[in-house]
Amino acid sequence: MMTNLGLLIIIGALTACGVYLMLERNLTRMVLGLLLVGNAVNLLILTVGGPSGNPPIIGRQSAGRTTVADPLAQGMILTAIVITMGVAAFTLALIYRMFTLESDDVVDDDAEDARVAQEPPEPVTDDDEDELSGPTDEDSPAELDALPAGEKS
Repeated sequence: MMTNLGLLIIIGALTACGVYLMLERNLTRMVLGLLLVGNAVNLLILTVGGPSGNPPIIGRQSAGRTTVADPLAQGMILTAIVITMGVAAFTLALIYRMFTLESDDVVDDDAEDARVAQEPPEPVTDDDEDELSGPTDEDSPAELDALPAGEKS
């Protein structure tokens, strides 16, 4: 089986550009990156699906084709397109909501996360370990053995 090298290069470029855009703080660019990665995955499924051939319908023939095309790849691509469009619509709705609330679609750093990152970690003492252990489990095997014979589950 011969693989089209040009198509694989295009898939790699679409994936790289999509990942770069998804790492941006701007939500509109993130959606564009999501769409690019979705299209790259669709092209990858199409490439891996094998060579083109006759339609997978009994009695239908194509011009000079001897094999039958794999319908699984086509079905997976259609499903991936629907899922990608649904996720994109949901993300665009979130972007619209954020834009109406803040008049900007850039995600800022959370002030509480920045404050926690600046604090030094607290040392763990023996007293803290005792408090973390907490009460014993009521469903442990030792506790279940103490029940009368008729109440065991």
